[in-house]
Amino acid sequence: MERTVLQVSIFGLLLAFGTTQPKNDWEIYSFHINSTVTGRYATTVITSRVVNRKDESQEIDFHVRIPKNAFISKFRMFIDGQVYDGVVKAKEAAQQQYSDAVSRGESAGIVSSVGRTLEEFKTSVTVAALKKVTFELTHEELLKRTLGKYELQIHARPMQPVKDFKVDVYIQENAGINFIDVKGGLSTGALANAIVKTHADKQAWVYFYPTEDQQKVCDSCGEEGMNGDLVIVYDVNRDRSLGDIKTSSGYFVHHFAPSQLQRIPKNVVFVIDKSGSMHGKKIEQTRTALIHILNDMAEDDFFGLITFDSSVSYWKRELVQANSQNVRSAKEFAGSIREQGGTNINQALLDGSSMLNENPRKGSASILILLTDGDPTSGVTNLEKINANVMEAIQGKFPLYCLGFGFDVNFNFLEKLSLLNNGVARRIYADADADLQLKGFYDEVANPLLTDVTMIYNGGANLTQTNFSQHYNGSEIVVAGQITDNNIETFVPRVVAISRNASIIFSDKNSTTKSTDSNIQRVWAYLTVKQLLDKELQYSGDEKEKMKNETLRLSLKYNFVTPLTSMVVTKPTKEKTEVLHKPSEEGPPPHRRGHSGVVALPRGSAISTQARVGISYRQERPNVVRRVFKGMAGLPGQIGLQGQARYPDALPGISYDMDHPMKVVDFPMIGILPTFLPILPVTLPTLRPVEPEIRFLLQAKNQSLPLCFDIPARSMLQLLHLPSAGLFLNGALDGIRGFHWITLNVSPNIIITFDLVGFSINDGQVSHIVPWQRDQETMTAGSVTVIKRDKEVDIAVGGTRLIILRHGITGEEFLWPVLRQWSSDNNARGILALKPAIYEEVHQPLYTNLKIKDQEIRVSRSVAADYSFSPAVILPCWLIFAESALQAPLTDFTHVSG
Repeated sequence: MERTVLQVSIFGLLLAFGTTQPKNDWEIYSFHINSTVTGRYATTVITSRVVNRKDESQEIDFHVRIPKNAFISKFRMFIDGQVYDGVVKAKEAAQQQYSDAVSRGESAGIVSSVGRTLEEFKTSVTVAALKKVTFELTHEELLKRTLGKYELQIHARPMQPVKDFKVDVYIQENAGINFIDVKGGLSTGALANAIVKTHADKQAWVYFYPTEDQQKVCDSCGEEGMNGDLVIVYDVNRDRSLGDIKTSSGYFVHHFAPSQLQRIPKNVVFVIDKSGSMHGKKIEQTRTALIHILNDMAEDDFFGLITFDSSVSYWKRELVQANSQNVRSAKEFAGSIREQGGTNINQALLDGSSMLNENPRKGSASILILLTDGDPTSGVTNLEKINANVMEAIQGKFPLYCLGFGFDVNFNFLEKLSLLNNGVARRIYADADADLQLKGFYDEVANPLLTDVTMIYNGGANLTQTNFSQHYNGSEIVVAGQITDNNIETFVPRVVAISRNASIIFSDKNSTTKSTDSNIQRVWAYLTVKQLLDKELQYSGDEKEKMKNETLRLSLKYNFVTPLTSMVVTKPTKEKTEVLHKPSEEGPPPHRRGHSGVVALPRGSAISTQARVGISYRQERPNVVRRVFKGMAGLPGQIGLQGQARYPDALPGISYDMDHPMKVVDFPMIGILPTFLPILPVTLPTLRPVEPEIRFLLQAKNQSLPLCFDIPARSMLQLLHLPSAGLFLNGALDGIRGFHWITLNVSPNIIITFDLVGFSINDGQVSHIVPWQRDQETMTAGSVTVIKRDKEVDIAVGGTRLIILRHGITGEEFLWPVLRQWSSDNNARGILALKPAIYEEVHQPLYTNLKIKDQEIRVSRSVAADYSFSPAVILPCWLIFAESALQAPLTDFTHVSG
């Protein structure tokens, strides 16, 4: 069994600040990074909440840097109770929408790729005096294995200490996690005490919760808070020669990195630019890197050195063995390289190709490496002619790797040149560690294991790249595709390759496993888009246009921000906002009007003889919305449970990111009015007391507003049932806002019960009781891992991750379940398992209907408090009957099993 070190790469640089305002005019009061990695596919959500402390409006900027290989897939802003979603469009259409918005004086943001890779996201929005804005950005990335590891590098620079700063990383790998470690500048000194890591077989967690004081004392920290990296390193086990193949919903992904293979001796020619532009630090670092590389050459390797300016120079005109004498002589040559003259890339590459072609060695792997810092200025300078000449010389026999030094180089040219010849291009940054960058790249290709690798999938279709010139130790080949007719019985994968002098076939009838990972289709889409972008660079004419159109189609379908698309976020003008979100001046539509008559309510009184919050009254007509706030929401794409919410001075722990609650659209039903409200005239309808209710929220697909619906506040609910995992999650509502009791059953005999005092874990033999007051603790019972933190408990069962939150202050606590991650299960049931709603808005002159499954349903606009965050956030929603939202009788969810 080979150890494969994995590191997950995430760059999250967040700057949320106004560039001209004095210090402390704004405050980031919450900053969360939540990264989930399953099967090497990382989904990261960055959430920043900012409040404007000034007595006047000001512009707040949001600036995020993410991995170059990542695609942004979602961006949202929450302002004044409204949700502003970014829309992915073709780049030309996005730019036009952005320009139109700016010309109208609206706030707009745009995210674009820089060159061929997405580098950064920037937007800004005007925030009213003493108001708040929430930014939420999601990006996705298939993790690339390099030197046996993946990196999750989180760069944090919020520009100020943040009271609620959290980084949560969850990793789930079916192959098993061998070890996990945390490195980087933010893992040293006092900040090391803010890191908690937990490892349990196939799962691992890393939490980074630094206090405000800790954020000021690291090596790169200060009064402006943290400025540094957090790097998570982990390793998985590998014991299958064919690798890991997972299938789900008609798609598959294959990770291939066989263990216990002998390295193949290599033939490598280094083609080094020594033109005048390489003077100074560049040539010094190149000499240093070459000497280190030569020291690491294996004795069974053969190598050559070519330098070029306007002409080409050789150390020796043929390949020589990397014995100690030749290495010593080559190092002397490398140390004597001096810069001068022009740049004849064409002739240098032709000579390097000839050297490899004229010295073939059976059972070896050949590699050509170019290092240059500029455009061709001597000899052949036409880029297309150079491409054609080099392709003809190499003829697909070996890869060409192009290293571009600095930013004066034509990197697009190098990228196309390398892709045309089965290689890759890499930029070498002209920094102090440039020699280490050069050495690091060489290390990636230093140990070939296989050549002429062909991935074969009988019964597969729409495959990503299946032919690879070489496979190196520490790397990984990933192929994804569709399974013809979704028939896994006829799906037969195998790999054919050359190892030293022999052809080798990898096959395993039992290597394919059915997975509940819902990301497999997105992995296919991600890989396909990436590879189409590479192909587009290589082609021209009709073929190039065909590649471009298919790339654009997939980018739009999967909401990826790519070089062909941009995401535009437009906040409507004030006038437009008012038209959309306020009742007409003519009064409420007829179907909402109650009986005539106006009553004046004394401050603090209510249309009720009962004086406790949670009792409300409604008209006989059912489709109305209360003026009393209720609420909770789940994470995007998930369900959340609502609790009865009072007004701001009566509800602890809620962040109101909206105008005063009384500004919402017409509400004909009145509940208890808090004492701080002014005297209001209201139309008194026919009232009847009803049982108190608690609100649920269901996220909508491709829509800004979720659905919300009410259920009786003392119900027993089936929250989640996953038959494949033997998991049951049930809960009892407290009659006011949330849950007072939740229980988790996991087969065969594990029961975890949560209440307001604490929770207990029973594995059938021993019962372990943990009060909420206890410090952080990690417990394992069978397949269940439980991590107790301050006011939350993190539970992992296989690919399912649940959070139980404890909200409120002493005497007013309640529990809140959140489903953070789960593997799709067609037989899953429960409120947390509901899929995002699909609806279409049908606007009438006086009201709005939602069209759900060909049925039009009258709705009213309302709000809900999202308790999956702490503090909670008030969100708008469409209020709808429970049965209409659930598309099933409510009794299907109030019958508790397990």
